[in-house]
Amino acid sequence: MREVHPWGFFLPEQTKLLMMGSFPPPRARWSMDFYYPNIQNDMWRILGLLFFADKDYFLEAPRRFSEAKCKAFCREVGLALGDTAMEVVRQRGNASDKFLEVTRPLDLDAVLAEIPTCGAVSVTGQKAMDTLLDVLRTQAEVEEPPVGSSSTFHWAGREIKLFRMPSSSRAYPKPLTEKAAVYQRMFESVGMFPPKK
Repeated sequence: MREVHPWGFFLPEQTKLLMMGSFPPPRARWSMDFYYPNIQNDMWRILGLLFFADKDYFLEAPRRFSEAKCKAFCREVGLALGDTAMEVVRQRGNASDKFLEVTRPLDLDAVLAEIPTCGAVSVTGQKAMDTLLDVLRTQAEVEEPPVGSSSTFHWAGREIKLFRMPSSSRAYPKPLTEKAAVYQRMFESVGMFPPKK
């Protein structure tokens, strides 16, 4: 059965970076109705550690992230969130990218048109990278960067940095501080870190 993306893109004004995964986990795994909702996913802990020196900053309860805090943070720093797949078939009832068949990828033209200040795109995970590269290579030459690195592509007259970030899933066995250090380098390079006081 096909699943349609539940949220669409979150695109704050003055976006500097668009960060994308593959597709949300099954609804039973959500702790909020927003990106990276699985309490077992470390993305909000990475961001809390980097920007607030507190890995639990975005928690509103032991097993629940605060949607309001997450959205306010994204608006404040210019972080847009989305996924590379808009429609999928989940071949197994879990969150594994390995069993996701992408039936409709994102419309990159439409998304980038809404965030003219965005100069960088990042993906977390190989499925997200593969899906984005399939879209990019219809109109642009682009090199797949290694994990923790970036390359550049041109799209609709814009030069955009493409970052390949480590997965924030706990299935990717790296300590939180190591993942955060890789993300910090990306945020520094796009002028989002250190945070303005």
